[in-house]
Amino acid sequence: MTIIATIIDTASGAAIQKMKFGRMPRYGAAFVLESGKQVIAQRVEVGKPAPGKFISPVSVWVTVPEDSRQP
Repeated sequence: MTIIATIIDTASGAAIQKMKFGRMPRYGAAFVLESGKQVIAQRVEVGKPAPGKFISPVSVWVTVPEDSRQP
C-alpha cells in the first residue's frame, strides 16, 4: 500500500511537498526532495482520519539544508 505523506520543514513548520512512499517512512530515513536536496526524517506523525474517511494523514518532519530554504 502506498503512503502519501506531507513533507514539513522543522525550522519553519511549512509544508514543502507531498511525497509517495512504498511503506511507512521511519525516523532517520534519508530521501531526496524534488529540489534534489537529501534530507533525513526527524519526526514522523500519523494523524487520525477525518470522519467517514479511510486514509490517515501522515506528516514527515525534515531539516532542510540552509542553502535550499526559500526566503
